[in-house]
This record gives sequence, C-alpha cells and structure tokens, in this order.
Amino acid sequence: MTYTPTPADKFTFGLWTVGNVGRDPFGEPVRAPLSPVEIVRLLAEVGAWGVNFHDNDLVPIDATPAERDRIVREFRAALSATGLVVPMATTNLFTDPAFKDGAFTANDPTVRAYALQKTMRAIDLGVECGATTYVFWGGREGVESDAAKDPLEASKRFREALNFLCAYVRDQGYDLRFALEPKPNEPRGDIYLATVGHALAFITTLDHPAMVGVNPEVAHETMAGLNFLHGVAQAWEAGKLFHIDLNDQVIGRYDQDFRFGAVNLKAAFFLVKFLEEVGYSGSRHFDAHAYRTESYEGVKDFARGCMRTYLILREKARQWSADAEIQALLADLRGGDQSTIAYSRGAAEDLKARDFDRAALGARGLAYERLDQLTVELLLGVR
Repeated sequence: MTYTPTPADKFTFGLWTVGNVGRDPFGEPVRAPLSPVEIVRLLAEVGAWGVNFHDNDLVPIDATPAERDRIVREFRAALSATGLVVPMATTNLFTDPAFKDGAFTANDPTVRAYALQKTMRAIDLGVECGATTYVFWGGREGVESDAAKDPLEASKRFREALNFLCAYVRDQGYDLRFALEPKPNEPRGDIYLATVGHALAFITTLDHPAMVGVNPEVAHETMAGLNFLHGVAQAWEAGKLFHIDLNDQVIGRYDQDFRFGAVNLKAAFFLVKFLEEVGYSGSRHFDAHAYRTESYEGVKDFARGCMRTYLILREKARQWSADAEIQALLADLRGGDQSTIAYSRGAAEDLKARDFDRAALGARGLAYERLDQLTVELLLGVR
C-alpha cells in the first residue's frame, strides 16, 4: 500500500492550519507568513483535496473593496490552477478586540449587530468560493464570571443570531448548511455550547433545525475528557454530522491541535473505522497545526502525516473487519437472537413471565481483554 491521498478521500486543511506561523502565548512566530495563494499551492503539492478558510484568513479585516476583489480573484485562480475546492468556510468572530465579550452573545447590542454584518459578508464570500458548509465556532461566546452574563439571555441571543442567518441564507437562495463547532473552554473560561450534546439540544430550538448540524472536533471533546467517538456517533445517528475536524489531543491540556493520530492511535482507529463503515461522505478536515519546531518543509511533513495516518487506519479497519479471530469473538459476544424486542402487550407479559438464569448471566466471561489485545496487535502490525 502506498497510502497516497486522492480526491475521493476528501482531505481538507484550513488556511489557518498549514499557514500557522508558530506563534503561541509565550513565543513569537517561527515561520514567515504565506499568502493564501502560496498555501493553496502547498496543499496541492502534498495531495490535499480542498482548502477551508475564515473570512480574514483570506481577506484582511480592514481590506478595501478593491483589495478584497483582487485577493479573491487571485485565490480563485489558484484554486482553478491546482484543482483544489473550498467545501467549507467560517467567520473569525474571536480575534478582533471588538469581540472580546463575544459576538452573537455579547452584552453590547452594537457588537451583536456588527457580528451579524460580518457573518453575512463572510457567508457571501464562502459561497462565492464554492462552500456548501458553514461552520460556527463560538470561541468568545462565553464568560470568565457568571456575574457577567445570564446564560438564558446568552442562549436567546445565540438563537436569534442563528435564526437570522438561516433566514438570510434561505432568502439568498444559497445551497448552504450550518455546522456548530462545540468547545468547552479556551479562549474563554467557559464557552457556551460546550460539547456535541449541548449543540444537538440547542439545534432543536431553532427556527430551521434541518439547516443546522454539528462540526465535532477531536481536540475539543477530548479537552473535556469525553469519548470523541461517542459524540460523533450520536451526531451521526441524529443526522447532524455535517462536518468533522480531525486532529489529536492529550486529555486535560490546552487545545493542542496535534497531527491526526499523534497521541491516541487506538481512539483514532475506532473513529476512522466508524466514519468509513457508516459511509460518512463529507470532508475529512484536518484542523491541526505542525509543531512550532518546524520549517515549512516540516509543515508539509505534518500535512502528509495527517492524511497518511488516516489512510493507514482505514486499511487497518478493513483488516479488523476481515480478521477471523476478531470476528469470531464478536459473534460469540453477541450471543443468540439479536432481533429487536418490539413492544406489544403480549410481548411485555411474556417477558415479565420469562425465567432468566441470573447466575449464568453474571458468570459468563466476555473476553474483552482478548478482543482489545487483538486490536492492539493489529495496530502494531503483528497480525
């Protein structure tokens, strides 16, 4: 196997990922900035399918209309020359000081109005470049002290903003779906819509819930100590897995955005296995950063590594499903009749009257240790 990415894999990166200059709270940049056109060329070189962006990754926040049009024209020409596509776009509502208290949930109504204006213009830009998914990450939508904001009022403001923007998209006739990106904290002490579950519940309260799904990220759920696969499965079952951000993360740390599979290979394996087996057809977006130690050659290694690891794990998932011993264990674990017990009055009465051998149920060994060890051995390449 060569594990070479193809367009069918739908691997994407953001301008902000491979274009990250390595600045952190304790250190200045270590890499010179690349223009959007240079980033497109870099991604084409490593074999990516698409590129995503925040509005100001592409067009500076203070650009004139003429500058904006020139930048977009050059960017689209680079897309055409390389064959890359733009499946997703989003708005930067967290960097500028105007959003220090949030955007859609800010206490100041003028800030909330400006956030809507900025987002509408960014939606126009995304659609102009071909995006069909629009992500909302509320990085500043939160608090450090609950004295600052009433959470009920914040939810109301968030809902009003999304309802407004859904109506705008419908009125414009855009082919666009929204995806909420949960995160528990950082840069705010506590961020609203902290997890996949929070986002799914919130979506049901919107005027147009069918338009809105989720964009879960490995690092964000892992920061909270949660099982990312379980959140993804819940989103999928609800029909709300509109996009996904792949990276890696150590539990309890700051948002590390490591290369996909760099920390927990077993978790990455089961995630890839799930996405492939359920037939997820959206982008596999790597929202990650190369180490600060790297030059742009190292950034290319990082990007290739994200894609290569996914492809290796996809092949491992196929091996797992074809492994005779693993499949025999699974068949034994499932036991007898797996049909659903549908309710009827008679079925309920029969079930109540059934004689279960509780001691035998409790005495049965389940061989999960063996199953997990076989999985580890397969990942280590000795099966």
